[in-house]
Amino acid sequence: MTTRLDGPEKVTGAALFPADVVRPDFLHAQIVFTDQPHARLVDLDVEPARAVPGVVEILTAADIPVNEYGLVFRDQPVLIGPGNELTAVAENISRWEADQLCVVIAENIEAARAGAAAIKVEWEELPILGDIDTSLQSTVMLHPENGLDTNAYHHLRIRKGDIDAGWSEADVVIEGTYEVPYQEHAFLQPEAAISYIDEEGRVTVEIAGQWTVEDQEQIAHALDLPTEAVRVKYPAIGGAFGGREDMSMQIVLAAAARKLAARGIRRPIRCQWSREESIVGHHKRHRGRIKARLGARRDGKIVAVEADCYLDAGGYNYTSNKVLGNLHLCVGGPYEIPNARIDSYAVYTNAVPGGAFRGFGAPQGAMVAETQMNKLALALDMDPIELRLLNSLRDGSMGITQAEMPLGVSLPFVIDAAANAASEEFQVGELRPVATLPSEESAIRRGRGFACGYKNVGFSFGFPERCEAAVELFGDDEVERAILYHGAAEVGQGSHTALRQMAAMAIGIDYERVETVYSDTATSGDSGSASASRLTWMSGNSILGAVEEATKKWNDGERPARGEFRFVPPPTQTLDPVTGAGQPNFAYGYVAEVVDLSVDIETGHIRVDRVICANDVGRVINRTLVEGQVEGAIVQAHGYAITEDLQVKDARITNPRLSAYLIPGIDDIPAEIRTILLEHPDPRGPWGVRGMAEMPLVPYAAAVVAALHDATGVWFHQLPLTPSRVLAGLTANPL
Repeated sequence: MTTRLDGPEKVTGAALFPADVVRPDFLHAQIVFTDQPHARLVDLDVEPARAVPGVVEILTAADIPVNEYGLVFRDQPVLIGPGNELTAVAENISRWEADQLCVVIAENIEAARAGAAAIKVEWEELPILGDIDTSLQSTVMLHPENGLDTNAYHHLRIRKGDIDAGWSEADVVIEGTYEVPYQEHAFLQPEAAISYIDEEGRVTVEIAGQWTVEDQEQIAHALDLPTEAVRVKYPAIGGAFGGREDMSMQIVLAAAARKLAARGIRRPIRCQWSREESIVGHHKRHRGRIKARLGARRDGKIVAVEADCYLDAGGYNYTSNKVLGNLHLCVGGPYEIPNARIDSYAVYTNAVPGGAFRGFGAPQGAMVAETQMNKLALALDMDPIELRLLNSLRDGSMGITQAEMPLGVSLPFVIDAAANAASEEFQVGELRPVATLPSEESAIRRGRGFACGYKNVGFSFGFPERCEAAVELFGDDEVERAILYHGAAEVGQGSHTALRQMAAMAIGIDYERVETVYSDTATSGDSGSASASRLTWMSGNSILGAVEEATKKWNDGERPARGEFRFVPPPTQTLDPVTGAGQPNFAYGYVAEVVDLSVDIETGHIRVDRVICANDVGRVINRTLVEGQVEGAIVQAHGYAITEDLQVKDARITNPRLSAYLIPGIDDIPAEIRTILLEHPDPRGPWGVRGMAEMPLVPYAAAVVAALHDATGVWFHQLPLTPSRVLAGLTANPL
């Protein structure tokens, strides 16, 4: 068995996360949130903070040369403050309660907090657009710089076939409106970072992130610096799940280090958020509303799909347009659909921004598509497996965007694998709504649900996807050792181990003879993000290319030999703005799940007794890591479907603590998870590898909803399925 590269240090506690680094000369930073969902800054007086003993410096918007940032659109000020001509977005408007106002740097954290409390600020309150409906009806534009007369700022369309003809052909029509919720990333390590000027004079930030080069570029843009003057390093990362794709404290800490250096102060600065600051201060999985309609012939063949999809982007875009794109593709399901009309909108509000979160858009789409399919199977009195196999995408199928699916469509195989495994016996445990009080057996109902799904591997819609690697070979006659240089982020998924394994496989030497240098813009190229199920797929291809280049030089007599390679996959396309036609992705992953559950109809409590997950991974590089990703994704999906209920009122998060936001504990998670790994090679994947880490999360909620209906006869259209929501639904629809 291959030892996980970061395993020993994480098990023993020796691994250094950003908050673990201690230096005797540290200064401490306190980031001050505006605490204003929507308000105009009238006056900011930081002089009282300067008078607090121990306060060294205060960073304001005046210290940010180009006061704007954003992963996709630069629609967010780094700090709220007076405007300047280099920034298009209004900088004096807080559009979110966690917009950042200033940063207090002090000798210790107590002084930094005291300084933050001493700041005097005056606001002019503006109308709060707290949800999608309020924002759509308002004449107040949160981003007037867009030149739009609506807060629905991003609109995607699909117009495939003849939708009217499709409906005229339909014998059965299924309709539903679905509410999908926020989800907090709840990663183990809250945001923390260190900044300083390194020995080469570079502004340096050590932080947990997902894409060093993108962080570097956003810092450089805001500080008006060349990228080579900025360095980003990732130490150990305590989870991410998409929650670290966007900026948290990268830019402000870099700016603080630079400001102090201009004063001749070259002391490192540290900052760490509390759990509450973390929950309030970073984006969430999008909440949204989807109205859907599905039509089929009596024989089960789908003839028409319609949907209107709305996602709450919050105050800024973050990656909402990308998440919307995934929802847009997935809301019809992984099926052959001849006629479709789909309209999808991202809407600015003053609530917490939505952004990337494992599956980004696909779980919301699958919740709708798969629930609609399960309803259709019931209406047709047809086996849900048979219905899916009848309509499943296959090699040669035209997707929802009128482009042929990339080769390697394995959906029928995962459907069959999950369905066949469902006949195996399993143990049903005791359902305990209260730890010391089991349910009455007469109140327990049991049910089974099925769902499947697909999701992109890699970035979509014309993004210039790429991944770089460098490999050095050492030895005399034979390669005795090698060094792999790669920017890939190790966010807990085991990527650094898998990449080392792939380098050893490509070179043809033992794993132990490969050294690695990771996640530092000073030593590594552009890996792309640790997201979109892309990292193993893209990195493996980049490593193969780098090894090939190094081997050529080795064979020509170079010792040592260094090979560098930039892998570029087949191009994707932006969708036609009218028809939605285009090739959005170069690869997909496929998954199917069976859920068996018990529900107490007197309390509404659910226990998931078993999950079967059949996931096509193309080629298993490290079985333990892959199985861990499946199980982790299912537990995270379980929270999304059942326990995690983020409360937002008047655009403010009202339960920003893990005591009130319930991620699944050990007694809450599914009692049994059966992982089935299929290996149908992706024709373009390295060694046939497919991206897989997001896929098990995608269909889970729909499978739970189907199992709950099987147990009770009641359909639920809103997540999470908390006991109170389930009990209310059962009360309104008595058995």
